[in-house]
Amino acid sequence: MAKDLTNSRLDRQNILNNEIAIEEIQQKSGIDGVLWNGKVFMTREMVANFFEVDIRTISRYLEQNGEELCANGYQVLRGKNLKAFLESAKNSGKDIYVPTKTTVLGVFDFRAFLNMAMLLSESDKARALRQLMLDIVIDLINRKTGGGTKYINQRDKDFVYSSLQEDNYRRQFTDALKNYVEDNRYKYAHFTDMIYVSIFKEKAKEYKKILDLKANEKVRDTFYSEILDIIAAYESGLADAIKREYERVGHILSQQETEEVFRCFENMALWKPLIQRGRVKMASRDMALRDAFHYQLSEYIQPLDKEEYQKFLGAAGDELDKLMQENQEVLRRLKERD
Repeated sequence: MAKDLTNSRLDRQNILNNEIAIEEIQQKSGIDGVLWNGKVFMTREMVANFFEVDIRTISRYLEQNGEELCANGYQVLRGKNLKAFLESAKNSGKDIYVPTKTTVLGVFDFRAFLNMAMLLSESDKARALRQLMLDIVIDLINRKTGGGTKYINQRDKDFVYSSLQEDNYRRQFTDALKNYVEDNRYKYAHFTDMIYVSIFKEKAKEYKKILDLKANEKVRDTFYSEILDIIAAYESGLADAIKREYERVGHILSQQETEEVFRCFENMALWKPLIQRGRVKMASRDMALRDAFHYQLSEYIQPLDKEEYQKFLGAAGDELDKLMQENQEVLRRLKERD
């Protein structure tokens, strides 16, 4: 999906929150500034010179996007901080023009500088830097996932436990359908789809299309641990509800009766916060990490925070991915056990 960083704050923030990518962008771009408090900073004048625009253009963007830029590292220095910054600039040999009587000075750290590059539509250098950012982010995710993002969910330390647990509850659910619901070869797929639609508004077929899964690729192998946990809770609770309804009426349930049990179950108030959280996780992560857009969940999409990027792209995910690759056969046997 093509990204226009100048028009999408969501796409901008997803890059700016990815600290692993930001480090690579800083290394590969070779952009220089004043080193102060362990970070690189640039003044408005330095930013204007780099992007080859008038300083009034930078000021205009600051007026129009001040809240966003401040949230991403732009700050105004005064007093001791201003004096310390100017001293650092002098010691590093940076020629910064500041009038003698200046009492405040706006500065961009590297994230705020990149934020400005994403906003500036007038600058060819900003356009080139935006493309570099996108290329680095794509390359980073591809390197971390071996070229495919379908199973990036498995880089979460909670995935294996959630997957094995869900497998157990899945058996309870299919046993309940087998023992207490009228025979119908489509009932397992039908009620599974009802669970999926209730939780994330998509049937299995629709979900597979969005993630471009092949016929032999299992949908549940791509679910995030939080989604697996909600599905497991549904399966466990529905298995019990179906059994209790069977015992109450004293006969095998029809599909219509079972659907009524389902509707009563899914309308329980306790599901609302869990499903809200699950939809946000699925829609936001898939947009940022898989470049996959869930149309039905568009209202739930938010920028990923820094911790999310560390979870799926950081060192812990690297170690887990290696462990998963080394123990694929063991995991397969655990999931296929009786």
